[in-house]
Amino acid sequence: MNAPGPSSGGQRRAKHDAAPVSTTRKNVAATRRGRTQAGSFAVGLLVGLLAGLALALGVALYIAKVPVPFVEKVPSRTPEHDRAEAERNKDWNPNAPLAPAAGPTAAGGAAPPPGIAPAGTPRDPAAILSGAPVDAGVSTAPAADPFVYFVQVGAYTRSGDAESQRAALAMQGLTARISGSEQAGRTVYRVRLGPFERQAEAGAVQSQLQGLGFDGRLVRVYR
Repeated sequence: MNAPGPSSGGQRRAKHDAAPVSTTRKNVAATRRGRTQAGSFAVGLLVGLLAGLALALGVALYIAKVPVPFVEKVPSRTPEHDRAEAERNKDWNPNAPLAPAAGPTAAGGAAPPPGIAPAGTPRDPAAILSGAPVDAGVSTAPAADPFVYFVQVGAYTRSGDAESQRAALAMQGLTARISGSEQAGRTVYRVRLGPFERQAEAGAVQSQLQGLGFDGRLVRVYR
């Protein structure tokens, strides 16, 4: 059996020494490839951002140069325009279109508004039924009554007596009022029903009081 020679042992040591060197070279190459890829990604990202900013800037400039509809058509006002418009409107009457045109009127009187017929003179219904002519210049409206009417049930020098009389009327469903006034240096309390606009109404209440046993007196007072 032959013993191994020195050449085979040297070959084994050379293989062991060469293995770490090749592994280190592979690691260095992998690290360089990773750095190269990272650098390429960063460059691409930066280029993309710059391209986006350039595009946005171009769009903004385009929008700024495009005319806006209905805005540039309106001329800008100047102080001269304002003064000229004020001079034109100096004598302008805003109510002029609403005023009717002046025209001749009958007997110098004012013309009635358009669409409104002039009011005629009222006629007496009794005269219309009888066929008698009515003078257009005479008004048949009755004169207004200058008085209002009360029915006085009593006048007392003590307020307690007046309150008792008002309570008695209230028990009959009648509402009376007490009014006090100075007379001959003392206060007189009057118990009255009313006021009534017409004398006939006061007379009807007076008759009702007499039927209930109360003595009522008709009193009229200026309005």
